[in-house]
Amino acid sequence: MCGRYSIDDNMAEELEELVRELGTGKQAGGERQTSDITAAHAEEFRARDIRPGDPAPVLAERSGKIVLERQRWGFPEKTLIFNARSETAAERPLFRDGIRRSRVVIPAAWFYEWNSAKEKNMFCREGRALFLAGCSRRYPDGEHFVILTTEANESMRPVHNRMPLVLERGEAVDWLREETQALQLLQKTPGPLERRTDYEQLSLF
Repeated sequence: MCGRYSIDDNMAEELEELVRELGTGKQAGGERQTSDITAAHAEEFRARDIRPGDPAPVLAERSGKIVLERQRWGFPEKTLIFNARSETAAERPLFRDGIRRSRVVIPAAWFYEWNSAKEKNMFCREGRALFLAGCSRRYPDGEHFVILTTEANESMRPVHNRMPLVLERGEAVDWLREETQALQLLQKTPGPLERRTDYEQLSLF
């Protein structure tokens, strides 16, 4: 699962680069589509931890354009639902429409997971943002998102049996724009991550 992650003020530049390199597209008439991620969004990436229920920046595709939006983490049902299993999300009524029509990418500097001894582990890629797959749903107070999780890879397995569905840069754009590829990405195993803890040195798996 994923119950907390962090953003920082170095991420806006990388997101701008991602969209500039991979996130542009063309309308049917050949007009180039671009991003609206600019320096004006820097405040969105003020360094902080994000917890379920918090507002956070996400990338979404709107009318052929990749945009930065502020959405709230978690679907406010009987309880706050903030994760969805990637293996079954496309079939579950609560997530099905979001997977088909309202996918988002959640940028993160790192995310946290606790092991059975309640020791906190931080997972990241040094100097690079993480792109977490998610989907959104509209509620009376606006758009809310969940983070998709998948079976743990070798980096995560010593700590927990689930982890966020981490996308590579090119996959992040496919996730937003291409439904067929997005459905295939639901089955992927994320690549290796670095693990940091308070009780041991950095480990790379």
